[in-house]
Amino acid sequence: MKSRILLASAVMAATGITTVQSAELPDTLYIPERAIVVTGNHQKATDLMAVLYNRSDLHYSDPNAPRFLFFDREGKVAFGIGGYAKGTLQYDFDGSINEGSSFTTYDIPVPLNPAQRNAFDGTANHSTIFLQLVGRSSKFGYYQMYIQTNFSGNGPNGYGLKLKQAYVSLGNVTAGLTRSTFVDGSAGTPTIDDEGPAGEATGKNILLRYARTFGKGFRVAASVEVPQTSFTTNEYVSHISQRVPDIPVNIQYSWDNGNSHIRLSGLLRDLSYRDLVTSKNQFKFGWAAQLSGTWAVTPAFRTYFQGAYGRGYGRYVNDLEGNGFDLIPSTTPGKMEAPRTMNYELGLQYNVTPALFFAGSYSRATVFGQSHLGPDTYRYGQYLSVSGFYDVVSELRIGIEYLHGNRKDVSGQSGRANRIMGMIQYNF
Repeated sequence: MKSRILLASAVMAATGITTVQSAELPDTLYIPERAIVVTGNHQKATDLMAVLYNRSDLHYSDPNAPRFLFFDREGKVAFGIGGYAKGTLQYDFDGSINEGSSFTTYDIPVPLNPAQRNAFDGTANHSTIFLQLVGRSSKFGYYQMYIQTNFSGNGPNGYGLKLKQAYVSLGNVTAGLTRSTFVDGSAGTPTIDDEGPAGEATGKNILLRYARTFGKGFRVAASVEVPQTSFTTNEYVSHISQRVPDIPVNIQYSWDNGNSHIRLSGLLRDLSYRDLVTSKNQFKFGWAAQLSGTWAVTPAFRTYFQGAYGRGYGRYVNDLEGNGFDLIPSTTPGKMEAPRTMNYELGLQYNVTPALFFAGSYSRATVFGQSHLGPDTYRYGQYLSVSGFYDVVSELRIGIEYLHGNRKDVSGQSGRANRIMGMIQYNF
C-alpha cells in the first residue's frame, strides 16, 4: 500500500524549492513504500519528502525520486541516492544510423547507403546515478543540491562518466548546470531512445535563474545562461568566444494539481563571430519563441506538445545541436546570418493499466534559407516513434519501440532509417 502524507503547510514552500517546480503541488502526496529510510525520522520532514517526490517539469528520461533516504534528527535536511540501470538492444533495418543507441535523424546518410542498411547494437551507457539534498532553513527557506551523471562520456558506444546536471538552489534562485529555462522538460513524449524526437527542444546550460509563482497556477522564470554555440564557417568567417549570455524567459499556467500545463517561452541571443575580410568582430541577433505543454485529458490519456520558431537557436533543437546552425555564412563574404528555424513535436500517451502504457510521437526540425551552402546541406528531419512500456514489478520496467526517421537535403534527396529497440530498466 502507499502511504498518504498531507502537505497542508508545505504546499507553497515546496513550490519555491527550485526554479523547475510547477506553480503548485497537489494537496496530498502519495509516497511509495519503495523509499528506504536509512536513518532519521521522515515524519518530521514531510515537506522535504514532497520535494523529493515531485515530478513537475521533469522529462520522462529523468530518474525517479531517490530510493535511499537519510534524514537528520530534527527533520530539517533530507539526502537521497537514486538512479536507474538501463540496458537497450536495437536492430536497424532499411537504413541505419551509425550513432550507437541515439537515433539522430540529422545523421541519416543521404542518399541511402547500401553498406549501412542494417545494424545490430546495444548499450547500457545511459544508466544514471544521482545525489539529491533538500533542506529547510529558518532564515532562507528551502534549499537544494542535485548532481546527476551517466556513462556516455566516451561517445555513443563508450562508458566514460559524464556529468549531466549539477546545481544548487536557494528559495527561488537556482545556479549551476541544469535544463535551460527555454526548455520544457515535461512536454517531451516518453521514448526508449535517449536522443528523443528531432524537433524536441533540449539543452542544459550553466545558468543563474530566478522563478516565482503568483496567482493560482501561474509561474514565471528568467535566467542568464552561458551560451553554447555551433557555427558553420568558411575562409571568410570564423568562430570566436561568446561575450553575451543567452537570456531565456517563460511564463506557465498549470491546472489539475499541476498534472497539466501550458507554457510560453522566449529566448534572446547575441552571437559573436569574426569577419576575416575586415578583420573585425561582428554580432548577430538570435531569438526564438516557443509554446509547449502537456494535458492530462483523462486519467488514462495524456497529450504532449511543443513548437518553436526563430533565428539562430539551433543549439536548442535535438536534431540541430552541434551541427552548425546557430550561424551560417551569408552570400556576402565576411558576413554571417542566423538562419530561420522551426521545430515541433506532438505526442500522446495512453495508460491501459497502472503497469502498462503506450506512447507515440511525430516530430520535425526544419532550417530555411541555407541553400547557398550546397545541395547536401540539411533541410529537415522527421522522427516518428511508437512505444510500449510494462512494469514487471514496481521498479523493473521493460519496453519495446519502433522508430522511423527521415532526413531531406536542400537538393531534394532524402535518406531514411528504421529501428526496433528493446529496453530493460531498474530504478533504485
